[in-house]
Amino acid sequence: MQIDVARAKKVKSILVTLPKPENDKSPYFTLAEKYNLKLDFRGFIHVEGVSAKDVRKDRINFAEYTAVIFTSKNAVDHFFRVCEEMRFEVSAEMKYFCISEAIALYLQKYIQYRKRKIFFGKQTAQDLEEVLKKHSKEKFLFPCSDVANEETQKWLQENGYNFTPAVLFRTVITDVTDLKDVFYDVIVFFSPSSVQSLYENFSDFVQNNTRIAAFGASTQQALLDHGLILDIPAPTPTAPSMTMAVEQYIKQVNK
Repeated sequence: MQIDVARAKKVKSILVTLPKPENDKSPYFTLAEKYNLKLDFRGFIHVEGVSAKDVRKDRINFAEYTAVIFTSKNAVDHFFRVCEEMRFEVSAEMKYFCISEAIALYLQKYIQYRKRKIFFGKQTAQDLEEVLKKHSKEKFLFPCSDVANEETQKWLQENGYNFTPAVLFRTVITDVTDLKDVFYDVIVFFSPSSVQSLYENFSDFVQNNTRIAAFGASTQQALLDHGLILDIPAPTPTAPSMTMAVEQYIKQVNK
């Protein structure tokens, strides 16, 4: 990781723009303890479900689909919520394609995992390429938010898959204006929407000595579009996760 020497000040505090984890197993807690950091979580965005009535207006009939592609736990939650609202019983033959094992395992909340056809990749739709090729004749439903993962959609389109995006939840900006006078050495972003939230809450935000970490190409581009300096990008070949990238940075500047 190339470090801007002029900005390489010791990191003592981090703000993660996600809701606080429900348990203490998050690697961020381990990181904070290891380097004696002040660590705060605050969701800059939240999701609100789209009603079954509105989904019907989009003329999406769940019964027409033989497979579902999930890119987030939110997508899983809202797919099964809308199914329940519609009184639609998901067929035991439905195939599930998840971009990560964590999302695949999350399906246990709603279905008998061992009795279903579930496939997963490492982190992106491309990771599923080999298995998707074997199921290319399926009719895929792609549950998503109103700010859907464009990279996944683009990849599915370019590879000729028969899929339909279904907006089942909306991304909403959270009011975090109470943080106005609070300073953090590092702020961590995970989506373009969270960057949008920063400017909707703090229209006069100036980066100054705040280091910014961002996960994913679209998030990083959103920051650069606002003229911000990206200090800690992830994933990288040596840091596939955001916490690994942040730790690599801290090791260099907290010497």
